[in-house]
Amino acid sequence: MACFSRAGDDNFARALENHGLLDFYALGTRRGTRGVPPEHTRLQPVFGLFNYIFARTLPVYEAESLRYRMFGLFDRWVQSLLRPGQHFFTGYAFANGAMRWTRQHGGMTFLNAWTSHPEDHWNLIAAEQKKWESSYPPASRYYQDRTVESVAAADYIFTSSTFVRQSFLKHGHDPKRLLFCPYPVDLGMFRPPAEPRPASRPFTILNTGGLSLRKGTPYLLEAFRLIRKEVPNAVLRVKRHIRNDVKHILPRYADLPLEWLGYLDLEAHIRSYQTSDLLLFPSVEDGFAYVVTEALACGLPVITTPNTGASDLIRLGENGEVVPVGDPQALAQAALKWWERIRTGERIGGYEELKSRLSFQKFEETFIGHLARLNIPSQQAHRAETSTPGK
Repeated sequence: MACFSRAGDDNFARALENHGLLDFYALGTRRGTRGVPPEHTRLQPVFGLFNYIFARTLPVYEAESLRYRMFGLFDRWVQSLLRPGQHFFTGYAFANGAMRWTRQHGGMTFLNAWTSHPEDHWNLIAAEQKKWESSYPPASRYYQDRTVESVAAADYIFTSSTFVRQSFLKHGHDPKRLLFCPYPVDLGMFRPPAEPRPASRPFTILNTGGLSLRKGTPYLLEAFRLIRKEVPNAVLRVKRHIRNDVKHILPRYADLPLEWLGYLDLEAHIRSYQTSDLLLFPSVEDGFAYVVTEALACGLPVITTPNTGASDLIRLGENGEVVPVGDPQALAQAALKWWERIRTGERIGGYEELKSRLSFQKFEETFIGHLARLNIPSQQAHRAETSTPGK
């Protein structure tokens, strides 16, 4: 496995390790992953160092573009670690050359598709760029080209949501090569607050996805304006991560009293869910929004769109609402409807079933089950091997 930075791929690595199927997990960081021992970890911290410098000194788009340019070097390093006969798992754009090398040397390649099909991903965001007169493209063309190449180099593609799966089917991909596997959430960390909701707390709305056209920021802010007409003391918490494409829009909403969230460690991040009332997440494109699952695990109802992927988990009227993309009126109406229930102390329903669907155990069973059907060696067979193990 290879991932430029620690991300959702960590869950796949842990599952492989648990079943004796992981040879190595290559990361462009200085720290490994919980659940993967050092002997199965390969680190290249120089990539993480430059990524940190870019993020701290440059606007988001420029920092990301430089980060993407490092993928080629990361790819070469990963190729140097591979051996013939191994299988290879990675994410979009990280290691296209390593994927091709694997196929040439008798292995299968697996891609973690964390967004919709690259063409849909680009087109959905490009439409928003045009609508809001942004001069920025959805992403750097270099990244887009590498993403398309990684899809072509994959034997099998793991899709995390119905939204992602349908986007690949629309582009003619063989459904047998699309392996459905929703991401889990750490239920030991993300859980409802132990204390009851304070009656004095105003209607507190959370959005932790950062501000961008992709995340539907104009619709979020317009919906908040509508909400405050009905609930004047309502609060909107937003993450201070602002992409270039939305900066020219924010002054239109300068009158809104936003509560800005700075850097949050994990404990503070979890606490932001536990001290809020509702997650409002109107993304235009999001293959599987982790923030939706984290919010649900913490007992928050969620108002989102069908383009977040994690909307698969929403049960109408039970734990949230799914409203059309680009509709601030629908967002506001849904939020206000839930506020009437929240203020009486009502909590989301179906929580036990939700926990079962979000658990790592469920994810692991699904993921390893897919590999077993592809004749990837079982744990016992793998451990019995004495030569180049697959992963």
